[in-house]
Amino acid sequence: MRSLRPRKPSSHDPAPSRWAWRMQRLMLTPAFLLMLRAGIPVVLILAGAGWYLGDEGRRDAITDAVAQARASFETRPEFMVQLMAIDGGDDALASDIREVVPLDFPISSFDLDLAEIRSTIADLAPVKAVSLRIRPGGVLQVDVTPRIPVAIWRSRTGLTLIDVTGTHVSPLAKRIDRPDLMVIAGTGAPSKVKEALNLYRAAAPLGNRLRGIVRMGERRWDVVLDRGQRILLPETDAVEALERVIALDGAQDVLTRDVVRVDLRLGARPTVQMSEQATALWWDIKQFSGQ
Repeated sequence: MRSLRPRKPSSHDPAPSRWAWRMQRLMLTPAFLLMLRAGIPVVLILAGAGWYLGDEGRRDAITDAVAQARASFETRPEFMVQLMAIDGGDDALASDIREVVPLDFPISSFDLDLAEIRSTIADLAPVKAVSLRIRPGGVLQVDVTPRIPVAIWRSRTGLTLIDVTGTHVSPLAKRIDRPDLMVIAGTGAPSKVKEALNLYRAAAPLGNRLRGIVRMGERRWDVVLDRGQRILLPETDAVEALERVIALDGAQDVLTRDVVRVDLRLGARPTVQMSEQATALWWDIKQFSGQ
C-alpha cells in the first residue's frame, strides 16, 4: 500500500541553462549553420593545402605535372600548324611576310598570337588589309589585300610607288620599270593623287610627250612635257583648263611650236611664253618689218 505522504520537491531544474539556451538559438541561425557546414571544412582544406604546398619539392612536382599535361594536350596532332599559305600578294610580298613572321613549323596553334601576327603583317607598306585563320589540316591561311600602285612619286630621296590614297607601296629603282604609271612630284603631291589621276587621263592625247605632273605650292598643278614645256594650270577647274589647251593644240599646233610654257593660272588672261630663240627671232622679224 502506497504511502500517502507527499514527495519532496526535486532539486533539479528541467529548464535549460542560459548558455544552453543561447547555443540552441545559435544553432538555429542560418549563418552559423552555413559556417559549420561550409566554412569550417573550407578552412580545414585550405590549411591542409597550405601545409602540403609548404614543401618546395611538392610544389615543383605539381608545377611540372601541370606543365607536362598542358604540353601533351597542346601538341596533339589536331592542334599543330604545319605550314603557312599566303594568298592575294605576289611572290615579293609573300617573301616579305615570311621574313617578318619567322615561324618555326610545326608549331602548336596555342603558341600562335594571331592578333600580333596580323598587326605585324598589316604594318608592311604594300599591305592594305590582311586576315588570318587556321584551316583544317594545320594550315595558317593568310589572305592579303595588297595596295595597288597608281603613280610614281619623285622626291629628293628617289622614286616611290604610291597607291590612290598616297600611301607608299615600295621604292622603285628606275622609272623605266613602271612605264605604265604617271610620275608626280612636288610637296603635298601624294595627298592629291586623285586630282593627278584626273589630269593624267585628260592628258592622254599628249601621248608620250607627257613627262609628269608637279604640285606647285601645295595649291595647283603643272603639267610637264618633253622639250622643257610646261602647262601652268589654275587652282580650280584644272582639268577643264588642260582640255582647252589640248583642244587648242589640236587646232593650231600650239605645243609643237617654240613655246616654253602655257600659263592658264588666270583664266581670263591665258598667256604663252616662247623660248629665247623664238623671242629673239620674233624681235628680229619685227624690227626688219619696221624698217
